[in-house]
Amino acid sequence: MSDALDRALLREDLAYHQARVLLLVTSVAGTVGHSGKLDGLTKLAKLDFLLRYPALASTVLDPLNPRDERLALAPEELTAPTEVEAPMTRYKYGPWDDRYYAIIGALVGRGLIRYAKGRRGSVALIPTPLGKKLAAVLADTEAWATVKNRCDAVAEASANMTGNTLKDLIYERLADLMNRPHREVIQ
Repeated sequence: MSDALDRALLREDLAYHQARVLLLVTSVAGTVGHSGKLDGLTKLAKLDFLLRYPALASTVLDPLNPRDERLALAPEELTAPTEVEAPMTRYKYGPWDDRYYAIIGALVGRGLIRYAKGRRGSVALIPTPLGKKLAAVLADTEAWATVKNRCDAVAEASANMTGNTLKDLIYERLADLMNRPHREVIQ
């Protein structure tokens, strides 16, 4: 591949992840029980994991019914819940994606989200008015409507949970999946 094609593919990949994270931050910040923000990178990573592996979300989040229409789970997602478009890696504190710093930085740099003070000194993320507007535009498209609905379902079912609570639930309820070496892809 050429360098130009490599750069174009990387930009497209990062744009996809930025759009998904913007929708997630906007859904969480707009859902009762999250204090108007997505509090901490641990919480971001765990909620993003549940968004990217939607067939596993109801296993981790008790309030989420696996038949919730917002999850829009296809039969193949139910039979192969870890075969996802954008897999994550097992890291020290559970599922993680090394792109988060670049994704968040790009969203902040574009004025779509802003940093806020989180619990116990952590960083929280809040969508800006421009970010909310873009998220609404994305949510109205066929390509992103399902992702937005899944964001809403996960945000609602995780209300009043911390990132550490989510991490503990993932380790407890998906123990076989998390019992793997660090840096291994979760598939």
